Amino acid sequence: MAALDELKARDVVEIDVRGKTSIADCLIIASGTSSRHVKSIADEVIKFAKQAGMLPLGVEGQAEAEWVLVDLGDIIVHVMLPRIREFYGLERLWSVGDEDTEPTPLAGREAGA
Repeated sequence: MAALDELKARDVVEIDVRGKTSIADCLIIASGTSSRHVKSIADEVIKFAKQAGMLPLGVEGQAEAEWVLVDLGDIIVHVMLPRIREFYGLERLWSVGDEDTEPTPLAGREAGA
């Protein structure tokens, strides 16, 4: 989360996916304002993870930088351009069947914050 704050990622949400999938416990989804911003945010997530002793299991999408996925094992971070994020609707996809169908934005990270 500190890496996302550091580079001012937008609209950050955390989705608890325990019980829905075995691939991770938590998805973190954030937006960047441009491909360069998306790549920079993902690079910062990777840097912070390594400093915390967590080596990413995989990183996808860095070349295009429209949607970069950083797999940290129990946590998967998606950094996306807003149009890509809207098109794929990961928040809606992973919230189907939940009582509260809209994930709550994390404090201080709402649009334009």
